[in-house]
Amino acid sequence: MASVDVSIRGAGIFGLCCAWFCVEGGARVEIVDPNGVAAGVSGGLVGALAPHVPENWNVKKQFQLESLLMARDFWPMIEELTGLSTGYAPLGRIQPIMDAHGLALARQRALSAAELWGHHAVWQVQRDSEGWQIESPTGYYIKDTLSAHIHPRLACSALAEALAARGCRVSEAPESVAGATIWATGAAGLEALSQDHTSSVGQGIKGQAALLALDRSGLPQLFADSLHMIPHKDGTLAVGSTTEREFTCASTTDEQLETLLQRARQLVPELKNAKVLTKWAGLRPRARSRAPMLGTWPGKPDHYIANGGFKIGYGMAPKVGIAMADLVLKGAQTYPAAFDVSENY
Repeated sequence: MASVDVSIRGAGIFGLCCAWFCVEGGARVEIVDPNGVAAGVSGGLVGALAPHVPENWNVKKQFQLESLLMARDFWPMIEELTGLSTGYAPLGRIQPIMDAHGLALARQRALSAAELWGHHAVWQVQRDSEGWQIESPTGYYIKDTLSAHIHPRLACSALAEALAARGCRVSEAPESVAGATIWATGAAGLEALSQDHTSSVGQGIKGQAALLALDRSGLPQLFADSLHMIPHKDGTLAVGSTTEREFTCASTTDEQLETLLQRARQLVPELKNAKVLTKWAGLRPRARSRAPMLGTWPGKPDHYIANGGFKIGYGMAPKVGIAMADLVLKGAQTYPAAFDVSENY
């Protein structure tokens, strides 16, 4: 067998971003996934790149901020290299403000965003819903310009194509002897880590979402009543998602999705007659710390972990890719110590 510097296990968003930045660092890289590109949770429908609220700042929120800012150049670059759409749209997010307490809190957060986000983005209170037909009990809405959205399946396909152009393709089984291996295998990877340990290091949390035939492209994403509504550039609208710790089947949709759609249609009347094009269910990998889990696999030299994206994997992925390339290729830990695998062990 030939040899490579790095073998990436998992062709989801973490694995593909790790591969990209390892290739950028001069490494010979292979990607291995028996199910192909974005076959797991990275092949979902929603694609909300949305920040945590700008308060109670910590290393996770700072890392996410930096990654969301990186995305502004990263995804357009992938589109330019491949001629393929990733669905990336840096159009912000709208949230209706439900009561007087929420209004006061939103105004306070506008001040903290100015301090924490600097000149990069704003969090503001406004009366404009920016094209969404949704009522706000207070008459006010939050608009943040840090949020963006992406089409998950298109983004992974375009990134895989960009990697293929650099000689790094996705194969069903290892074709080379690797110097190092990065395991970016999502919920299954958390389960494998837990079996290696005395207690669970994380678990898969089921999510369900739907794609509707409603063209609201050009609008910011909408977040209301804990629901994300994402107007994709291809003229579809994604609605999601559930958060289920207990479930019978990880890959099938059920009445919980129907309830979610009913809530969305009550909030946004224009959704009532929109045809459901497809439904999706999958397991998001949530580490015990709820932060990304990065670093060396304890007891396994030359094996590394990139996992725990949970609900913010796409937003975190570009910076996760850089951090893992720094660790594997340079031996440098450039991610927060709180993210290290050892913190979950």
